[in-house]
Amino acid sequence: MDKITKPQAEITDPLSFLKEFTAARIAIGSTGNSIPTKQLLEFKLAHAHARDAVYSVMDTEMLEDALAQFHRPVLQLHSRAENRAQYLQRPDLGRKPNEESLNRLADQITGDDIVIIIADGLSAIAMNENVLTLLQLLIPKLLAANLKLGPLCLVQQGRVAIGDDIAHELHAKLSLVLIGERPGLSAADSIGAYLTYQPKPGLKDNSRNCISNIRPGGLDLSLAADKIFYLVQEAFRMKLSGVGLKDNEGLLEGE
Repeated sequence: MDKITKPQAEITDPLSFLKEFTAARIAIGSTGNSIPTKQLLEFKLAHAHARDAVYSVMDTEMLEDALAQFHRPVLQLHSRAENRAQYLQRPDLGRKPNEESLNRLADQITGDDIVIIIADGLSAIAMNENVLTLLQLLIPKLLAANLKLGPLCLVQQGRVAIGDDIAHELHAKLSLVLIGERPGLSAADSIGAYLTYQPKPGLKDNSRNCISNIRPGGLDLSLAADKIFYLVQEAFRMKLSGVGLKDNEGLLEGE
């Protein structure tokens, strides 16, 4: 009797043990010149989730109601991108608040230490699902450090740099932008945190610090809150942010 062998698609990939440590698409196997049907369908589903995230809508009413627990004014703002199609085609419009938002900011100038900007970015799903928990962990730390917190700003069709204009208009010393990150094929719910000391219009990316992949399956929300708080403290101590501000605390295990 001929020796019976497993179909190629059923052979265990020698790298499959790495899946225990990452959600990345590795060790997916092969069938001839293609990948197995199961993995192909999973890829198409992940791609669909990523597209859905890009076109998702931030639930501003839900978030505004939930943010009331922090006892701070909540400002509903909008970038110059009028809709999602324009936002995706014209990144420059997503970096600036529209005229109505500028007028609203002009009535809220308080000169606080920190203003937090919550923007949909490229995944409103991330903000709807994860930003409230992150803020519940972070804001008590900021207040306990006697930092004055300005209005909480909900921004639709926003990109990272819009935080520079918003914080500058409010005369805030530091801006913290929490924004939905570009979805990948293994994560569509990640938040990026961008911190800028002495924010003003026209700053480049090297003026700010970034903490990315904040989500339950990525950088733990509690750990992310600790990292953000550490960088905020260091920014005020050193009076800078960006390439000159390093994360030297070693919060991650093994650092």
